[in-house]
Amino acid sequence: MAKEIYLGISQRLPNLSGTSSQTCIFRIESHKNQLVISTDPYIQSTDKIKEPPQRLLDQIKFLGPGFILSASIVGSGELIATTVLGATAGFAALWIILLSCLVKVAVQLEFGRHTILTGKTAMDSFNQLPGPTWGKSGWSVWVIFVLQLLKIVQLGGMLGGTALVLSMIYSGLSFTSWVILTSIVVALLIFNGRYGWAEKISLGMVVIFTVFTLVAVLSLRLTEFSFTFFDVINGLRFNLSGEIAVVAIGAFGITGVASDEIIAYNYWCLEKGYASYTGPKQDSAEWLNRAKGWIDVMYLDAIVAMIIYTLVTIAFYLLGAAILYKQSIIPEGNQVIETVALIYTQSLGPGIKTMYLIGAFFVLFSSLFATLAAWTRVFPDALGHLGVINFSDLSTRKRIIRGLAWIFPITWALALWFLQSPVLMILSGGVVGSFMLLIVAGAAIHFRKTTDALTDTGWFYKVAFWISVASILSVAVYGLVKVI
Repeated sequence: MAKEIYLGISQRLPNLSGTSSQTCIFRIESHKNQLVISTDPYIQSTDKIKEPPQRLLDQIKFLGPGFILSASIVGSGELIATTVLGATAGFAALWIILLSCLVKVAVQLEFGRHTILTGKTAMDSFNQLPGPTWGKSGWSVWVIFVLQLLKIVQLGGMLGGTALVLSMIYSGLSFTSWVILTSIVVALLIFNGRYGWAEKISLGMVVIFTVFTLVAVLSLRLTEFSFTFFDVINGLRFNLSGEIAVVAIGAFGITGVASDEIIAYNYWCLEKGYASYTGPKQDSAEWLNRAKGWIDVMYLDAIVAMIIYTLVTIAFYLLGAAILYKQSIIPEGNQVIETVALIYTQSLGPGIKTMYLIGAFFVLFSSLFATLAAWTRVFPDALGHLGVINFSDLSTRKRIIRGLAWIFPITWALALWFLQSPVLMILSGGVVGSFMLLIVAGAAIHFRKTTDALTDTGWFYKVAFWISVASILSVAVYGLVKVI
């Protein structure tokens, strides 16, 4: 285990709003028989230390990372794949969706705990994993960097899906025009690089797509596709037939928090201030109490996010089970959006169809937005560890974020232009995600050596963590086996 020492040196440092006098925190640690001296780009001043809120209402004021996470999680997988799953299995697999959304969150919580206790970025943490070093960085940073690059194809598919929904809402512009316009808009929204901006926009989109999706489901009560309370209860019975077993394994891979979101959650917790409020690690009761308090706030944030994306995911599943399963309609890929929208038009008129499409747009666009926001943090951090840039320098980091905010949407659009198959492109991300899940689960196990030594957790959390790891590893292995 790396031994760390923190030194505080007062100097004038640049920040996002100018230049100010701060106490820069340098971390000196022994890692792989080398002495490493680095700065913490997110913990730069002991002046940021803040006592954690104790009352629930006060804790709610510090929520935020989970809103961005929810915006990222509820995307093409939930809108398309989950609806198709409901069309395939009916209400019988509802419990699988619910369990999948709940069981994997413990690994996310472990990443959050490690973030608050150490103040390290995701790539900094991955770089501490045992194993060979290639150049200036450990193997895991290289692997994560390459796998994230491969997911450009998946994001190109999501961009295409978003443009497709927009063309269904307003056909006055061509599909290509919507692709270009969507790319420009998402780049402009991320360009300034400010966390607060990302949080507020994510919260707005989460509220919009949650309301519109729930209205779409509730409107089924006025149609021939209405379902009953007993249909939902039957779907919560642990009945796993041979046909549903295959569907169940696939459901775990497309719902709930994935490897991308778990990694991104590290940066959102840092930028929200949970780690800086806790302060540099110290051997004192005061520091430990602060850490526990902000970990509790993070737990609340993650639980609220879990409730949001679970609710919306179940809503899309019910749409598939109620509308498509009863008619034995199993559309492929993006056809599910057009099919459900058409049925709404036939049943309740164009008003509800438009409402469904608006909700679908915000589901897809929110994923693009949150993913781009995360990538402008993950990639500069990785490039810093690979020795390409100085990630600890705030002015450099700001320039890189602004540049990548435009570069990534362009690469997504180019990938869509070359491949022209949004559904296949989206599904390709599942293959890459299977590899990343293995690394994320292994990292979470390694992190527990640090977190358990500092703050003990109860038996319920430990059991939930290992169940979470087991489920993630099972999905990853299954996904890789299916590909091979």
